[in-house]
Amino acid sequence: MTFKQAFLKSPGPDSGKAAFVLWLKGFCMGGADIIPGVSGGTIAFITGIYSQLIDAIRSFNLVFIKKIITLDLKSALAEAHLRFLLPLLFGIGLAIVSTSRIIHYFLDKHPVEIWSLFFGLIAASIVVVGRQLKSVKPAALGVGLLGVLVGYLVVGMIPVTTPDKLWFVFICGVISICAMILPGISGAFILLLLGKYAYITGAMKNPFDLGNLLIILVFLCGAALGLSGFSRVLHFLFSKFHDATIAMLTGFMLGAMRKIWPWKEVLETRVIRGKEYVLAEQNVLPPAWDGDFFLAVGLMLLGFILVLALDRLSRKGGS
Repeated sequence: MTFKQAFLKSPGPDSGKAAFVLWLKGFCMGGADIIPGVSGGTIAFITGIYSQLIDAIRSFNLVFIKKIITLDLKSALAEAHLRFLLPLLFGIGLAIVSTSRIIHYFLDKHPVEIWSLFFGLIAASIVVVGRQLKSVKPAALGVGLLGVLVGYLVVGMIPVTTPDKLWFVFICGVISICAMILPGISGAFILLLLGKYAYITGAMKNPFDLGNLLIILVFLCGAALGLSGFSRVLHFLFSKFHDATIAMLTGFMLGAMRKIWPWKEVLETRVIRGKEYVLAEQNVLPPAWDGDFFLAVGLMLLGFILVLALDRLSRKGGS
């Protein structure tokens, strides 16, 4: 078996077109993951690649490690789902590097409009994820309500100031990546709670600076460790407690809508390294039913329709 044959033996796209579509899904995941309150896991779920993503992460198991140690590289290549992961990760990475400045600009200059779009995206995502329930039972409803409560409380937590040491960057990678692959929980918001959102995204704006590169590599090492363990937990939950897990995730997303509401009143801010950060805010009603209000509503509807259309296309592609 050649290296090419070993690579092609692993699951993944079987044509250039399929690889491009997978790259595009990865790009959407990466763009979502840098937004506080929007989950790349949700994008994976509604585009129909969530189970493949979990299986691909789990493919880096003890069997794979043993084959690497024994230098059975071709068998290791066939074991890992690299044919699936490479285009996906390339799309995620490119989105994170290329869109971070754009997202920061819109969040800073047009917050109501951008959060309105996100509100529509997440609202439709709740519908899409909730439809995965095979049956609605009292136990699933109870778990879903628990998810709503947890999601509501988590997104209401006040972001903290934390150390910039590399060991803490590593821990942030471990924790935030778990949220990034969960539908309904934003890894970017977890970074915000840990006080490292601006620090990590700032490093990604100039990734080729040696200091920034070290930060990114340490963060990625933590993310790799978090992915390795948490993907197995998710696989177990989905295989043994499918409806309860879906109900919990749907509840998380519903509770997290508190964070996505476009109209807010800032209650407390803090200046960190010369930049002002919001520590506490509350949701308020739109100040007026004017042109800006109807633009925001239009963006909500646009986001809602886009997700439902994407879900429909994904289900057609899978049928």
